Amino acid sequence: MNQKNSSVLFEKAQKFIPGGVNSPVRAFKAVGGNPLFIKSATGAYLYDEDDNQYIELINSWGPMILGHAHPAIANAVREAVEYSLSFGAPTAKEVEIAELITEMMPSVEKVRMVNSGTEATMSAIRVARGFTGRDKFIKIEGCYHGHGDSFLIAAGSGAVTMGNPDSPGVTKGTAKDTLLAPFNDLQAIENLIDANSGQIAALILEPVAGNMGCIAPEKSYLQGLRDLCTKNGIVLIFDEVMTGFRLSKGGAQEVYGITPDMTTLGKIIGGGMPVGAYGGKTEIMDYVSPQGPVYQAGTLSGNPVAMSAGLAVLKTLNENPEIYQNLESKTQKLTKGIRKNFQKLGLNYTINQIGSMFTLFFTDSEITDFETAKKSDLELFGKYFRAMLEQGIYLAPSQFETLFVSDALSENDIEQIISASYKALKEIH
Repeated sequence: MNQKNSSVLFEKAQKFIPGGVNSPVRAFKAVGGNPLFIKSATGAYLYDEDDNQYIELINSWGPMILGHAHPAIANAVREAVEYSLSFGAPTAKEVEIAELITEMMPSVEKVRMVNSGTEATMSAIRVARGFTGRDKFIKIEGCYHGHGDSFLIAAGSGAVTMGNPDSPGVTKGTAKDTLLAPFNDLQAIENLIDANSGQIAALILEPVAGNMGCIAPEKSYLQGLRDLCTKNGIVLIFDEVMTGFRLSKGGAQEVYGITPDMTTLGKIIGGGMPVGAYGGKTEIMDYVSPQGPVYQAGTLSGNPVAMSAGLAVLKTLNENPEIYQNLESKTQKLTKGIRKNFQKLGLNYTINQIGSMFTLFFTDSEITDFETAKKSDLELFGKYFRAMLEQGIYLAPSQFETLFVSDALSENDIEQIISASYKALKEIH
C-alpha cells in the first residue's frame, strides 16, 4: 500500500512538531512504521493523503459513534458556523445540551461544560477537594484521566505506598496526594482508606477501563466502591469520557446500576469537536464558581459550534435507542468471528468486549487489571497491527487502547475485518 505522501508529511512534521504528532500514540512508536496522515473520513472509512481507504475501528478514539461525517452532525455544525465560531457568552445551546445530559444521565443533576476530558477530570478532583475539605484522592492503576499532573503517577510497591511521578515535570509534592490501587481490587481500596483515614476527597476510575485495553469491572466491584465511598464520605467519580453515551444512553453507570457522586464526560458529547464536561449532585456542583468558591473557567467552554455538534449526537442517540442494540450485535459478531479465527489457527488469545468496545490481547491470560494486561506480547501486537493495516483495516496503534465500533459499520465491513484478521494472524505465526 503506497504511503509516500504520509511519509513525506511525517518527515516535515518532525521539524516543527515534537515527535511529528500532537498526541503521542499517533506516532506509531508502539507498533513500528510511520503514522498515516488522514485527509478525510466518511461513515466507517478513513482516507489518507495517498488516497488509501481503510475500514477503521478507532472512530477518533470514541466520539464517532454514528460514523464519520454523519449528516445530522455536519448540518448542525454548518448551521452554527453561520452565526460565528465563538461568543464567549452564554447561548441557548448550552442550556439545551445541559438539560439533555441530565435527562439521559440522571446522576448528573448539574453539569459544567469544558474543552477536553483532561479539563473535566482536573476540575472534578478540584471540586471534590473543595467540597470535602480533603487533599488526597485515589486513582486506579491503568485508568487514564488525561494529562493533568495529579493523574500522571506510577504505582508504588504496595497498595498503601504513595505514588511517584510518572513523567518529568510532575513534582513529588503533587504525587504525594495521589494514592493508587489496582483495578478490580476492593481490598486495596480498603487498605488505602484505612491508612489515610479522613484525608481522601475522591476516588476516580473508568467504570469500564479503556486505556489499558477494554476491561470490565468484576461483579460487585463498583457496588463495593460505592459502599466504601458512602461510608467514608469520599466523592465517587466515574470517568465516563469514553463510556458516557457509548455503552448506553446513561453510560456505564446505567449498565451496572451504580450511581456515582460525580461524572466526567467527553468524546461523544462533542460529536468530534473538542468538548468535555463534569457534573454530579447539585450539592457538590454548587461549589463551582460563580455559585460557590471552587474556581474553574474557560474562554471557549460551551463553544456554540461544539455544543451544536454534541447536541445533534445526543438527540440522535436519545431518539433512537435501538442504535445501542445494533452496536452490541455488530461488535459481538465481529469478536465472535475473530475468536473463530483463533480456533481455526489453534491460537489462544483473549478478547474483552462490552457493548461497542473491545480489545484483542495477545496473551492467553484472563485480563482483569493493568498487571495482567501487561502480559500481552507487544511485539506480536505490532506485527498484527501492520498486517491489518496492509489489508486496509485501521486499528488503534497500541495494545493498551480499546477499539470502538460505530453504527456506520456494515455487515460487509465486519466480514472484511474478520477475513483480514484471519490472514493477519496466519501471517504473523
